Amino acid sequence: MSSRRPVYLNPASGERCECPPVAGLAEFHKSLPNYAPTPLVSLNELATELGIRAIYVKDESNRFGLPAFKALGASWGCFRAIARQVGLPTTASLDEVSICAKANSITLIAATEGNHGRAVAFMARLMGIEARIFVPQSMDETTQGFITGEGARVFVVQGCYDMAVQEAYDQSHRIENALLIQDTAFEGYEDVPAWIVEGYSTMMNEAEEQLSQLGLSASVMVTPVGVGSLAHAVAKHCKSRERPVSVVVVEPDSAPCLSSSLRAGKSVPVQTSDTIMDGMNCGTVSSTAWSDLQRFVDASITVSSYESHRAVQYLTSKSVNAGPCGGASLAALLCLAADKERFAVLKEDSVVVLLATEGARKYQTPRDVSVEDTVGLTQALTQINSSNPTLSVSDGVGESEIADYLSAWLAHRDIEFHRVEPTAGRPSIVGVLRGSGGGKSIMFNGHIDTVSLSSYEKDPLSGVLGTKDGKQVIFGRGTLDMKGGLAAALAALASIKKNGQIPRGDIIVAAVSDEEDASLGTQDIIAAGWRADAAVVAEPTMQAIATAHKGFVWIEVNILGVAAHGSDPSAGEDAILHAGWFLRALEQYQAQLPFDDLLGQASMHCGLIRGGEEPSSYPGKCTITLEFRTIPAQTEESILKDVSELLKNVSLETPRFKYQEPCITMSRPTMKLTKNHPLVEKAVACASEVFGSEPVVKSVPFWCDAALLGEAGIPSIVFGPSGEGLHSKEEWVEVESLIQMEKTYRSLALDICG
Repeated sequence: MSSRRPVYLNPASGERCECPPVAGLAEFHKSLPNYAPTPLVSLNELATELGIRAIYVKDESNRFGLPAFKALGASWGCFRAIARQVGLPTTASLDEVSICAKANSITLIAATEGNHGRAVAFMARLMGIEARIFVPQSMDETTQGFITGEGARVFVVQGCYDMAVQEAYDQSHRIENALLIQDTAFEGYEDVPAWIVEGYSTMMNEAEEQLSQLGLSASVMVTPVGVGSLAHAVAKHCKSRERPVSVVVVEPDSAPCLSSSLRAGKSVPVQTSDTIMDGMNCGTVSSTAWSDLQRFVDASITVSSYESHRAVQYLTSKSVNAGPCGGASLAALLCLAADKERFAVLKEDSVVVLLATEGARKYQTPRDVSVEDTVGLTQALTQINSSNPTLSVSDGVGESEIADYLSAWLAHRDIEFHRVEPTAGRPSIVGVLRGSGGGKSIMFNGHIDTVSLSSYEKDPLSGVLGTKDGKQVIFGRGTLDMKGGLAAALAALASIKKNGQIPRGDIIVAAVSDEEDASLGTQDIIAAGWRADAAVVAEPTMQAIATAHKGFVWIEVNILGVAAHGSDPSAGEDAILHAGWFLRALEQYQAQLPFDDLLGQASMHCGLIRGGEEPSSYPGKCTITLEFRTIPAQTEESILKDVSELLKNVSLETPRFKYQEPCITMSRPTMKLTKNHPLVEKAVACASEVFGSEPVVKSVPFWCDAALLGEAGIPSIVFGPSGEGLHSKEEWVEVESLIQMEKTYRSLALDICG
């Protein structure tokens, strides 16, 4: 059993509807250049494999010379809208409407994720008028090129599809004689979307005729959903038949606007994220479609980009040149066939028609998000390059790709997620399994960036299984630091949801950016308001529970000299030489640093020293950067005061010694939790049961984001898997340790959240 979003069987379905033929529609489509019914392709082998009577694919890879069904609706919508604008009846010919459109300088405007806009542009070119198409910033240049290739002007909107729709709407009111041709209906704009829906009925009528020639009739029709226009046409057609046809709809996991609305019992907008199913990447159901879809849809399914990709591969092997939106219908059927409730819709005598709504196109091959065991997920995350761009010696690629993967992974399981990205290109993802209410919350925190790949000896992105010292391990950069710990937390989250163990409190997994450098990610999620009653930072602690670590403060000190030529000692003052007086004072001060009962003595060292321009000159300035590893007794103010006092004392003893007041360039707090804190006690108890022995409770020498969480008032521990090779030429995490950490995280989350 997977934790994926389940098939939704609509209890409100079952009504019939009247859907009389649209006058003049068939004749209109037949009058367009290159009209011909698209093929109906049999998938007999798959039907046998799934235990049903027949499967047919309505192949819309070439409709009027365009690679999608959209021209059916867009052409009729454009024709009706222009005819009304110029005062012609719908019985007028295309040539008559075109002449009037040109005479009135009509401009067609639309927003699109791809094929709808191209279809509107096609009609504008056919009629000899202008088209302006608004597209979201996520649209690739190739797709934009197809639209401009039809003669349209493309305008890129800095936002999502819904923002492109708004911009198109606004522009249609600013331009004289402009017509908005949109398949998305909203208040005050319903006629054109309704005409577009009418246009799609040609596809269903063709399929019905093609099946009747084979002595068959459809019993199930599977249709993709974007804003819902095609699904609306399909639903009305299917429920107006003498023998009603079951309607199955499919959406991307990442844009489930209809699925979410059906579950909510009302139309609700949803957050969308990246998908290869571009034309279905819509966050709001068309207002004219919603009420009928709520009544007529029998089953709603969401699929991942990877599932769509695999379906495309299968269809290609059967000579159906489908794109990702077209493959979605097959992906949905496979999902339905595997569901235990399939017989409510899919029966042994079912004749299924899959609407493959677009032709083949280029897209980036997606990654499989179905993996949810800790080991497989660690491998999957390791295979994604997320090297830190501000830290890596070679250019790091950043966290965008891994953040996209995690968004898709969470969406596939219908787990709420949020993308936090105040700094462009440095995203963090917060996943939330909402509790039933009244319980405490827990946050698992793990960073998704890694150090440079260039220092790794073999393939840093392999994620391969192997052995080390007799133990099974996973190799690769970041396996230990710290994709393994993050994977264990995500796997625990998925397991809890899959088993229906929803606690009263929320379980949060924060996958944060930039921990290896400046900890932007954890600072960002804190600034965004994310809090919990307890937190676990899944850094590798070798399965020990760390309750404390030191903070650090970087202080920059400028020792001043006088620049002069090396041949003129009377004019020069050597800043580097004078810095030695300060360094000797620091050495004496170092021995006096305070102690902590758990963390030991605070420490200090000179991390950097810079000075001089060339050997032949006296250096006018020497800059020393000090790093203090701090304990709770120290503060930024106390440390800065100590350094200032040292400088002052040196200058009193040696009047030639000159300096600038020191400044703090970076500071991070300490983290310390008492061993008898309830979080520590619960973690010890849960781990002991899984490990078979009590884990060590201790402090750790390294700094991590737990200190930032603690500073924000979230009691935190550091607790993660075992392995070796942090930042080194070979890195690995132990498989058994990952499995144990997942079990411990699951137990701890359920214990704390109630």
